[in-house]
Amino acid sequence: MKERVLLTGVSGFLGSHTAIQLLEKGYVVIGTLRDIKQSDDVREMMAGHTDNIGNLSFAEAQLSEEKVWFELSKGMDYIQHIASPFPTKLPKNDDELVIPARNGVLNLLKAASANKVKRVVLTSAGSAVLHGKPKGQESGTFNETVWADEKNLADTTAYYRSKIIAEKAAWDYVKKNVNGAELVTVLPGAMLGPVLEKQALNSANIIAKLLDGSLPALPQIGFDIADVRSVADLQIRAMERPEAAGQRFLGTAGFLTMKAIAEILRDQYPDKKIPSGKLPIWLTYVLGWFDKTMQPVLLDLGKERIGDSSKARNLLGWQPIDNKEAVISCAESLLHLGIVK
Repeated sequence: MKERVLLTGVSGFLGSHTAIQLLEKGYVVIGTLRDIKQSDDVREMMAGHTDNIGNLSFAEAQLSEEKVWFELSKGMDYIQHIASPFPTKLPKNDDELVIPARNGVLNLLKAASANKVKRVVLTSAGSAVLHGKPKGQESGTFNETVWADEKNLADTTAYYRSKIIAEKAAWDYVKKNVNGAELVTVLPGAMLGPVLEKQALNSANIIAKLLDGSLPALPQIGFDIADVRSVADLQIRAMERPEAAGQRFLGTAGFLTMKAIAEILRDQYPDKKIPSGKLPIWLTYVLGWFDKTMQPVLLDLGKERIGDSSKARNLLGWQPIDNKEAVISCAESLLHLGIVK
């Protein structure tokens, strides 16, 4: 019997890559969608990347629906919980993100425990380690023993707070229900790598803005990067490896500034007008008022937040794709799909 994996958020950037890798490894994957009408498009997209598309099926489910997860988790060996509310702009009220994120993971864990699922892998975020720092202590190198302080509103966004609160709720649940499913959390950095379809770009928006000329100069911002394919690989290692049980794993491959990313793109696309000048910090804030997609990254202006992913490398043998390849493959996909002309 092939092992069965319930994967939430199968149409997303990380969800689709994880599903493809699971299918390639011979798993049966049941992917959840908020709207089942998406299923034909998602299947067609994934069929271009795996010959095992016959092992993929879909179910419609909302994170807030407790009963549906009890039904969907029956007979499952594992759950990959990747879905989480992600806004294109910051919400006015934290609860728009926090409540569905926290309730969603608790619904999944309750269902997994009731149906004897072996393990749940929860996709948290690097921000659950790297943000929520006291003023003056934002920069540095941090590992999984560190927890971001969601009460620090000055160094978190509503999205970051939703990820921190959801992950803490998951660990609290597991601590109180010791006979339930095992839990592992994966905390990715800013994900680049190949975009598979015209969808919300999330981190890939960084590359799109550099390629399409919409940035007049380079914000003084950097990110701890990870290729989405490497994060998908880490999700699966966290699911399969016995020694991963009960652990947090940072999925980061190294820090890149916007200047460094621009240099990679300039070398690769000499005909593109990639900005080279430095954007003053004050002007970056001004642009953030007009371009709401920039607001979430304003916390990182002038900061160098580095995730120490040696635990994933040493314990699970994780070897992330080089950051230069993550940048170039992301750019290639944006151009190929016509997202950037």
